[in-house]
Amino acid sequence: MARVIFINRFYWPEEPATSQLLTDLAQSAAASGFPVSVITSRRGGDSPRHETHRDVKILRVGFARHDRRTPVFRMLDFASFMFAALWRLWREVRGGDTVVILTDPPLFGALAAPLLDWRDARVIHWVQDIYPEVAIALTGQRWLRLLQPWRNHTWRRADHCVTLGSDMAAVLLQAGVASDRLNVIPNWAPEGLAEAPEADCARVKTDWGVAGKFIVLYSGNLGLVHDLMPVLRVAEALKDNPAIALVFVGHGGQHDALRRAAHERGLSNITFQPPQPRTRLGAALSAGDLHWVTLKPGCESCVMPSKLHGILAVARPVLFIGPKSSALFRQIEAENLGLSFTRDQTTEAAAAILALKNDPARRAAMAAQARAHHGATGFATSRDAWLNLLGRAPAPRQ
Repeated sequence: MARVIFINRFYWPEEPATSQLLTDLAQSAAASGFPVSVITSRRGGDSPRHETHRDVKILRVGFARHDRRTPVFRMLDFASFMFAALWRLWREVRGGDTVVILTDPPLFGALAAPLLDWRDARVIHWVQDIYPEVAIALTGQRWLRLLQPWRNHTWRRADHCVTLGSDMAAVLLQAGVASDRLNVIPNWAPEGLAEAPEADCARVKTDWGVAGKFIVLYSGNLGLVHDLMPVLRVAEALKDNPAIALVFVGHGGQHDALRRAAHERGLSNITFQPPQPRTRLGAALSAGDLHWVTLKPGCESCVMPSKLHGILAVARPVLFIGPKSSALFRQIEAENLGLSFTRDQTTEAAAAILALKNDPARRAAMAAQARAHHGATGFATSRDAWLNLLGRAPAPRQ
């Protein structure tokens, strides 16, 4: 039987968002009878190069990652993985295999396309982030647009492209991907994630030093696509209310700058916590009474925050700060999953937090909507869509 081969820099037992998503899907595909392999990176000297876990064959390639934030080390990590993964593909892929390529590292799918064409493999691009558009939005380096025709050609040649929402799908359609080759399959919360008992939430709040307070929580990657500085302005507006605490859980490219800015502004109502292990994730997310989700302007068509699905899984309302034109802005308002504001509406956002704190009935209504949304669109729905796609006959090439 032809195999399914996934490619991503992160996989079990690591816990970045794409690792958790891929782990859930790969294990479900293996449990459904697909022979599954994952080509991923090495997290350190102690990780075995080859192992099988829950019927998934894991192939770790390249040098051990540095996992440092400096651009030089990041480039070394990317280059090591890209060349080693290409070599492993050369050795592994046979005609008829299905190769699913995620977007970490960026544009790896375009680099691997000639090899996969030559091997006559079936190719699916799982577009989690859209590059180079993300880089252009964050850096203003317009010369990166020179990469778009190469990337677009790769998408059009693929048997299928899978992305996460309507804004991202519009980019792929504009790039020339045929509608019958484009699938929108949302991400999901980590399998088994659910609302935690109140006692567990109280224990987490005590550990964080915010017991008894109304918690506005940001949990996840503090990456460059997230618009976090407006959160500081909201914190300034709320700093004289000791019953409200803003908590950031996670690491990322903005962590140090955000922490430094909070200290310089004397925002004692903000606390920072390290990433939580998956075993404690349900209690940590449930400790939030209200959750931030943010996106910088220009990134709404290139990224879909995975943290949204975890928030809905624990039935908590969302406070979104992002472009008004984004589908997520409209969805949160339309489905009563929370409230949406632009980055210039921080005064209104602060007032909304105070109003929600004092209106438990409204929070309960939003929580019920979050619970219902998760029940209708959780992992089982996306898993079934993916298994159906993996089992389809290859489409004729364009």
